[in-house]
Amino acid sequence: MSPSRRGALGLLALTAAQALAPAARAADWPNARPILVIVPFPAGGGVDVMTRVLMQHVQQHLPGARFVVENRVGAAGQLGFEATFRADPDGYTLGAITTPAANTIAIERKPQYRIGEFTFLANVVDDPGGFFVRPDAPWRNLEELRAAARQKPGELAYGTAGVGSDDHLLGLAFEAAADVRLSHIPYNGTPPIITDLIGDRLAIGSLNMGEGFALLKEGRARALAQGGTERWPGTPDVPTFQEQGLDVTGGSARGIVGPPGLPAAIRDPLVKAIGAALDSAAFKAEAGKLNLPLRPILGAEYKDFVMRNDAAARALWQRRPWRE
Repeated sequence: MSPSRRGALGLLALTAAQALAPAARAADWPNARPILVIVPFPAGGGVDVMTRVLMQHVQQHLPGARFVVENRVGAAGQLGFEATFRADPDGYTLGAITTPAANTIAIERKPQYRIGEFTFLANVVDDPGGFFVRPDAPWRNLEELRAAARQKPGELAYGTAGVGSDDHLLGLAFEAAADVRLSHIPYNGTPPIITDLIGDRLAIGSLNMGEGFALLKEGRARALAQGGTERWPGTPDVPTFQEQGLDVTGGSARGIVGPPGLPAAIRDPLVKAIGAALDSAAFKAEAGKLNLPLRPILGAEYKDFVMRNDAAARALWQRRPWRE
């Protein structure tokens, strides 16, 4: 056989092997090894709790699957988003993402991911933001907080989960609507915000209502306002920003994605299993106990939802860049 013919046959064999590789991976999945789920925020925060609880229930609807959750914290979620994006599309690495955080990071800098290229599996939670203060704080409502901020421009500090996070955008929206200036302190997730708030080292905690619910229930904090267009049923006594005369809304949507190019033979069973878990009475009951504001959105609809958030974040950036 001539060298050229051998080369042509070798190329054909390589091409065929590459074409069959995704199918071979899909045939083995999900039994070969545990599926890693990357959480880009600290343990104990809202994203971490959501992911761990959800995956316990997904496992029951995906025979052979075993999930392991790992926290990869840093750069307001960027490190975890990048790790998920760079993973092999073999079904053994998934990740939690939050919007608008994943959108805003990609607007203000150049991370190693492109938001529209993730494999979108399911949104799980849509948690309104809120302003939390200590029980002994002198402000009982937003008008009193606004008056105090005007007396001491730039002195009252509010903590967020990072620059460009939904918590930060909520603070910026309040400053604009109330015509005041606060001092922004970015943290590496929600748990340290709570620690400093209840430790009297922070005036205001900007965090999600689901994350702060336990603080309210235990009497360790008060909520001055929540960022939904209406009151979340879990906190019916907390008025919205809009009810108090300020056109401010904001919150965090949290879901599960895979790396780009996840084969349909893996993607579709994942979407089906996550959807079944979200619809199960057992998961809903546990989510209720954990005060998770559920908003299930699956597959392509989830991608559309995220990309609408992306367009809104880009429009905001044009009006008022949030880089500090």
